[in-house]
Amino acid sequence: MIPVTILTGFLGSGKTTLLKRILNEPHGMKIAVIENEFGEENIDNEILVQDSQEQIIQMSNGCICCTIRGDLARVLGDLAQQKRDGKLDFDRVVIETTGLANPGPVAQTFFMDNEIADEFLLDAIITLVDAKHGNHQLDEHEVVQRQVGFADRLFITKADLVDENELDDLRHRLVHMNPRAQIRQVNFGEADIKEVFDLRGFNLNAKLEIDPDFLAEDDHAHAHAHDSHDHDHAHDHDHGDCDHDHGKCNHEGHDHGHHHHHAHHDDKIKSFVYRSDRAFDPNRLEDFLGGILQIYGERLLRYKGVLYMKGVDRKVVFQGVHQMMGSDLAAKWLPIEKKGSKMVFIGIELPQDLITDGLDACLA
Repeated sequence: MIPVTILTGFLGSGKTTLLKRILNEPHGMKIAVIENEFGEENIDNEILVQDSQEQIIQMSNGCICCTIRGDLARVLGDLAQQKRDGKLDFDRVVIETTGLANPGPVAQTFFMDNEIADEFLLDAIITLVDAKHGNHQLDEHEVVQRQVGFADRLFITKADLVDENELDDLRHRLVHMNPRAQIRQVNFGEADIKEVFDLRGFNLNAKLEIDPDFLAEDDHAHAHAHDSHDHDHAHDHDHGDCDHDHGKCNHEGHDHGHHHHHAHHDDKIKSFVYRSDRAFDPNRLEDFLGGILQIYGERLLRYKGVLYMKGVDRKVVFQGVHQMMGSDLAAKWLPIEKKGSKMVFIGIELPQDLITDGLDACLA
């Protein structure tokens, strides 16, 4: 399987700077870069179809670049075919979306198309947020909120242009919108390759192997915590970030400002976590999730979870983008393990109470 990284972020957030660094570093990897210029809804489809000639450039360190103005699935298929035929050699793919693009349809390609799913593994979506203009862009453009909501990792760029308070403010806002994405600061595109590749954001089996805490978390984050400031993000960040954030959160004066700050922004994109230690009835759960996806699929950006199913001796992992959901059997429950389900939903104005009550009704 060829791993794929999607690089997204609003205009001027530093995607190209990061990409150039990745391409010019002597890391020995052969990377195919797709500059996906398809995505702005306002471009006339006819124009796109006429101008579908790709340009493929081979770089000195073995990287390949191509500009795409056509259908992404077709382009990925072509790249895979050329690799099989020995015409092109690459180990992984990076897709750079335009600043105005919603990453959802790009991510869906890897779920919808069987041929693509057989060849390529969607590794992670990385979103860049400009520290100076990020808050304003989040206020003005829903697509920026979507880019944050879809992210497996968030890179804050241009942090040198703002003071510590502004940076902290932005960081809190991002955590509130997407608690499962780790946040890193990146100056002038200087990101360690390990921070960009092989994050396995979409690969739940791997997530469980490397992160046993995905299910076992502190009791302070209850399944039905309706407080949207639930600090359930602690374990999804590395502990350096976590301590830093919580040190700030626990400070009374700052906490007051933090709540006021969120009231001020009131982002449409929010996340919530559902937990239960009772088993799900598989049929009821399937029916309920099917209904939720039909009604709220467009507003569901990302969702994933580990499920404890009645009559199944293994963990069931599931995840999805919009209406496309996949599930899989993972490792067996160990005798010493406390069985339970944990689900994370990230979306636009999702009816948290309705989904929570519906899930409760699916328990055996």
